[in-house]
Amino acid sequence: MIEEGKIFIGASRNPDDSINKPEYLDLKFGNRHGLVTGATGTGKTVTLQVLAEGFSRAGVPVFAADIKGDLSGIAAKGEPKDFLTKRAEQIGFTDYEFDQFPVIFWDLFGEKGHRVRTTIAEMGPLLLARLMDASEPQEGVINIAFKIADQGGLPLLDLKDFSSLLNYMGENASELSNQYGLISRASVGSIQRALLVLEQQGAEHFFGEPALKITDIMRTNNNGYGQISVLAADKLMMNPRLYATFLLWLLSELFEELPEVGDPDKPKLVFFFDEAHLLFNDAPKVLTERVEQVVRLIRSKGVGVYFVTQNPLDVPETVLAQLGNRAQHALRAYSPREQKAVRTAADTFRANPAFDCATVITNLGTGEALVSTLEAKGAPSIVERTLIRPPSGRVGPVTDDERRQIMDKSPVLGIYDEDIDRESAFELLAARAKKAADAEAAKRAQEEAPQQQGGTTSGWNLPGFGGGNDDNQQGRGQSRGRTSGYQRETVVEAAMKSVARTVATQVGRALVRGILGSLKR
Repeated sequence: MIEEGKIFIGASRNPDDSINKPEYLDLKFGNRHGLVTGATGTGKTVTLQVLAEGFSRAGVPVFAADIKGDLSGIAAKGEPKDFLTKRAEQIGFTDYEFDQFPVIFWDLFGEKGHRVRTTIAEMGPLLLARLMDASEPQEGVINIAFKIADQGGLPLLDLKDFSSLLNYMGENASELSNQYGLISRASVGSIQRALLVLEQQGAEHFFGEPALKITDIMRTNNNGYGQISVLAADKLMMNPRLYATFLLWLLSELFEELPEVGDPDKPKLVFFFDEAHLLFNDAPKVLTERVEQVVRLIRSKGVGVYFVTQNPLDVPETVLAQLGNRAQHALRAYSPREQKAVRTAADTFRANPAFDCATVITNLGTGEALVSTLEAKGAPSIVERTLIRPPSGRVGPVTDDERRQIMDKSPVLGIYDEDIDRESAFELLAARAKKAADAEAAKRAQEEAPQQQGGTTSGWNLPGFGGGNDDNQQGRGQSRGRTSGYQRETVVEAAMKSVARTVATQVGRALVRGILGSLKR
């Protein structure tokens, strides 16, 4: 039942429960995206594993989040179990063999996988605002902060870099508002509090270097199998917004970095977005529109995006319309919303005259799904009631020892496991502050010398360097100790004042950002 250029999903059944025919996902339509839905316990994770194995076996790299830990078993060879062999016999799968697949484990916290990070600058203002659940005024301030950093050549790598920038903006809100638009001190303060909350929730582990390189999740092994990147997300799910924002950032990076390839014979990468409802819950309209645009356009980059969620209503209609390959597991229809979800799911399939979709969806067994994939010239196939094939890898998690052994042989071992704290905005500002302080000390010494006669040279005329208004500057300096921030706050604030002049002379050198706000390289 294995065919070249296709992924065997399972076998469809006739109304009398006899086997109808094998069901496949054609690799050349693998980048047309997909959807796996169904209630808890209906077999979505196994379907995800079957698809991931099929893509990997075809030489296609895969990225997937492991919400419960069960998906990690794909790294171990499957073991004979009654329910697996019974399903194989039931669908006539005589080619069924156990196998193990090359896996790279990732973890934002570095506990169950290699550390995965990005920088504040690479994430961009739109996704950072989403992460902090920023209001519209706060989002405006965040955009101004990135504008200042991009134009001034200041690398924003981690939370302390961004916090120092906000400190400067709060101190000089009036002056900066004349140049960039209204900067509310209240909004700045709210963003600083949100940064503190993010730090307490573990986001500081995510921001920093070395940042993840897209090429490291697009590997194949010596046997031609695509590497499966598994993100340990059980702890990450304690902060659902961070989880969703991270996957959005990764999707954005793929979109910005990969070249156009048109319609390849098979995808360059397949990206599984589990718990997809977290992406769209309370998302602002502009973000939803950008996601829809990315999903629509990233197909031509050779990337297939597969959303995995309980309810098809979790995905906006504009995005749902882009998902060509679908597997619908059982749904319960007790509440009005659940009944609407069943009708929505049924209406999205190409009808099969042999049964009523809405009725069958509520009666599907575990490991059974309504399946429709793209065929011929990209048209959806008639929906079929399908028994999902058993996976070749282990069904269930790997042990901690097995995970450690796999990580010790990982192709990215040692690349991401140690933090790198290179010179960034924080250090640059500290150096500029020292230079400014030394210059000011020299000037004061010259003014106080007995032989010094006559006037003084003109001083700074930028925010924080008012020409000759030393009393006001001193007053502001005395109040800095009361502002929130890191220990070197006073040094950083002083340095930021010199940054204003750098910004003014580097307007033409602003960095370019992509559709979701991430940096274009």
